[in-house]
Amino acid sequence: MNEIIKNIDIKDLIYEVRGKQVMLDSDLAFLYGCANGTKTINLAVKRNIERFPSNFYFQLTKQEFQYLKFQFETSSIKDHGGIRKLPYVFKEQGVAMLSSVLRTKNAAKISINIMNAFVYMRRFINENKDVFRRIIEIENDASYIKNALIEHDNKIEELFDKFNRKEDLKNKLFFDGEIYDAYSLLVDIISKANKEIIIIDNYVDKVTLDILSKKKVNVMVLLITDENKSKLTKTDINKFNSEYPLLKIKYTNIFHDRFIIIDNKELYHLGASLKDLGKKVFGITKIEDQEFLVNLKERISKIMYN
Repeated sequence: MNEIIKNIDIKDLIYEVRGKQVMLDSDLAFLYGCANGTKTINLAVKRNIERFPSNFYFQLTKQEFQYLKFQFETSSIKDHGGIRKLPYVFKEQGVAMLSSVLRTKNAAKISINIMNAFVYMRRFINENKDVFRRIIEIENDASYIKNALIEHDNKIEELFDKFNRKEDLKNKLFFDGEIYDAYSLLVDIISKANKEIIIIDNYVDKVTLDILSKKKVNVMVLLITDENKSKLTKTDINKFNSEYPLLKIKYTNIFHDRFIIIDNKELYHLGASLKDLGKKVFGITKIEDQEFLVNLKERISKIMYN
């Protein structure tokens, strides 16, 4: 990591747009050491578009861009290539996902620093919201500002509730060593199933079976994996079915990413194989767009009947 980046306070690069804390694509390109600047960021997103739903990032409008221009000028990072089109901004989940698809030398280390900055900003806002309220009430007692503050307070409480309650989490980033937290959340996801669990993971091993042993009784499990990469033996599968029946295995090598489908209605994307829980930084994301789920189920149906 070069000296310029070391001297940058990442918290100064987090802006609020549409009520969300975001970072500019140009700032991220600089921090991650992208040789071609935002072009590298845009290409990474385009190649991995299924990992970047609309709630991970968005493009600024002209009005938003004009509003932030002053902050661009005072930022410690400049877009050396110049801004030729409206920039994109990434929310916390989008920043985390970028670190998993970029191949720069300092992506992982910088990602941890950025996540820490987001956590600091949330804590700072939460701890000082009463001070902000008193300042605004002194300067302007307009009722619409009071209402905006109430709404802002509710959003903050909702955000922190989601971080504190696993059952409400839709996106979660785990760092290396957080084995228990990652294992616990995956068990919670598996335990939600009432009828069926589908797991797509090329590198499954006994860790996967251990997680599946926590499922509800008589829940059918379909495990889709690459026979050449999976470390499961027929003995492992037979032993599991003798204690926890209804496990089916289908082999294919057409998948790259890992997915979990619960009862044909909830779709989760995993940034790493189940066997690597806690070994590296990875994310778990609940994909809300039903079109992704429908398309994935169609592909699975073709595999099942081939």
